[in-house]
Amino acid sequence: MYPASAAHESGQPQRRNLSNDLASAVAAMIHRESLQPGDQLDSVKVLAARFQVAVPTMREALRRLEAMGGVTLRHGSGVYVGENVRRMVLPNPLYPKPTRGMLVELLEARRQIEPPIAALAATVRDPDGMESMIATLSEAERCVSEADEQLWLVNLNFHRTIAVAGGNTVLAEVIDSIVFIHAEEQLEILRLHGDERRDFEEHRHITELIVAGDVQAARSAMEEHLDNVIQIVRERLSG
Repeated sequence: MYPASAAHESGQPQRRNLSNDLASAVAAMIHRESLQPGDQLDSVKVLAARFQVAVPTMREALRRLEAMGGVTLRHGSGVYVGENVRRMVLPNPLYPKPTRGMLVELLEARRQIEPPIAALAATVRDPDGMESMIATLSEAERCVSEADEQLWLVNLNFHRTIAVAGGNTVLAEVIDSIVFIHAEEQLEILRLHGDERRDFEEHRHITELIVAGDVQAARSAMEEHLDNVIQIVRERLSG
């Protein structure tokens, strides 16, 4: 059943954002049942029945959690508790729909935070974080090629993996909170941006610089990337 914060008395989720509610409910279930990283959850089908939702809806919620490291979806194997479940920051299901001003403010905040994190990643190049960053970029390329609607979640995870590559768990949690709590704003930003290929190529360029250990160039590339997004979003909002 859903926790009180994500359900009506009938047990059905609030409809403002079903995927966020489900993500919160699954994370609450993991904590309530004292599950540990690596423990296997029920199948997607069983979880969907448990939470009284359609299988595609359940899968989308799990993908949101996967993007934050809360769960791991292994093809042909199942759903497992992820490494980050003990420090995950969950969204507020009653959070209001984002305004235009909120979208720009979020991007401007990221503009202040993420370039130094990219520079740190290029300096430290944590092996696990680097592997995750490269794998996420590869998954993004697949999503672009196949027009997979989950691209936006993969893109959010990409920015998170850069923080992980920096080897600083606090900074990784800061990015977690930005991209997960504000997931709906991020989805709207990506919709407004519209150019999936350009976004991917900029991510690829940032990755190459981090892998090469070019600290200043990685920082500058992240700044330029976010500046480009801010400019496009401003133009679309004022159009």
